[in-house]
Amino acid sequence: MKILVAAASRHGGTWEIADEIGLALASELRGYAVVRVSRAEDVTTVEEFDVVLVGSGVYLGQWLEAAQDLIGGRAEILRTKKVWLFSSGPVGTPPKPAEDPVDVTRLMTLSGARGHVVFPGRIERSLLRFAERAVVTALRVKDGDYRDWPAVRAWAGEVAAALKPALTSEVSGHVERG
Repeated sequence: MKILVAAASRHGGTWEIADEIGLALASELRGYAVVRVSRAEDVTTVEEFDVVLVGSGVYLGQWLEAAQDLIGGRAEILRTKKVWLFSSGPVGTPPKPAEDPVDVTRLMTLSGARGHVVFPGRIERSLLRFAERAVVTALRVKDGDYRDWPAVRAWAGEVAAALKPALTSEVSGHVERG
């Protein structure tokens, strides 16, 4: 089984989540799957993969363009595969904003995704654009890393559990980065 974990990340936080998902999947499916973790903008094809996980950082309620383009440009092919989506963005305690990104329903329909999860993100004002800083200030969110690594690994475990019944051939379980 070949699995692609692709993510769009503006400041690196979502990329780190994608990498952790890839490591967790490779560990859970050791001996049964090859996992490739890639930046969404670097993905040129999804045809060779049996499973595709696509994630994006969320800014002002929207997925980043590279992740939207990955799904939109390959929607017909993605609908023939096992697809899951993940978002990274809410920050603070409790996480704000609390609602899902506004474009996720459309992206789930386009891709035929089996599910979507939102993970808290990381905030460093010094990396943000002016509009992003204004929103963070209005929401009174403090800088910090709000990512929940056990939740990320648990979700990857749930995806792996959903895939295990479909495994029919043994291949080496490892992570490729590209």
